[in-house]
Amino acid sequence: MGNELATVADIEMSVDDLDVDRAKSVFDDHGCLVVRGLTRQYVDAINRDITEAADRAISLLDRAEQIVEGWRTPDGTLFIPAPEGYDRDKQIMVLSYNYSTSGAFFASALDERALDIVEAILGPNVELFGNGQCLVKEPVGGHPKHLHQDAAYFEHRYYGPVAILNYTLTTDLENGALHVVPGSHKLGQLDHVDTFSHLGLDDGEWPWERSLPVCGEPGDGIFFHYRTIHGSKQNHSDARRPVFINRYRRVDDYTIIGASTVANRAEAEKRASEAKKGGQRGLVVRGFRPYEDEE
Repeated sequence: MGNELATVADIEMSVDDLDVDRAKSVFDDHGCLVVRGLTRQYVDAINRDITEAADRAISLLDRAEQIVEGWRTPDGTLFIPAPEGYDRDKQIMVLSYNYSTSGAFFASALDERALDIVEAILGPNVELFGNGQCLVKEPVGGHPKHLHQDAAYFEHRYYGPVAILNYTLTTDLENGALHVVPGSHKLGQLDHVDTFSHLGLDDGEWPWERSLPVCGEPGDGIFFHYRTIHGSKQNHSDARRPVFINRYRRVDDYTIIGASTVANRAEAEKRASEAKKGGQRGLVVRGFRPYEDEE
């Protein structure tokens, strides 16, 4: 069970009155932390980039190829089936927008205040995990993301990644605010099932009522451990609701299981013991990577 009595007030603070020791304490206890205004200085530029990237992706839909997770356009954007009654049959889920395409996005990942908190949680030697991620809920029913643990998709050898999900606009219960289950990172790895939005927890055991919605403003950042249960409901507004995510991990940590369905996770679990750090090296953003001879 998560900390069922936790409220948003228990897990939030302002970037203007940042207390790194308290931030670490909140994160360790609840597996999540809200820092109001953390990335507000990057939001205008990021919103401009996201608009351009989303419009481009939609223009490429006639060239999309079908994959296990849905459809992928030539730019790398992932689409999934649109809800019934939408004006096209596919909607954006993961936009091709990352550190390779946006200076503002990359700058947000290097923010000193964010890294101070990440270092307090993970220790002195920290690398980026992944290339940044942008999730988009399109308007008028944009896809829900079932409650889940990110560890179902990329389980790690050691502590695992810390993510910061950032709002780009006012985000509330109408347009798909993030829900978290404080304390759920202490439950270990839970079994997931296949859902409309890929791996998720059984909604009979994990209904939305067990989670805490976190509404916010542009630039609010939500930290969470990769085993913290989280998700978001549909976007019922008339505008896109994007978020951008920066992820970090210890420099010695690495993925041992990568999956997107129950079937391919089961296969990956068989090979978990063979996984090595190898080429899984991200850019070091704090500290130093000591040499290790993997032989």
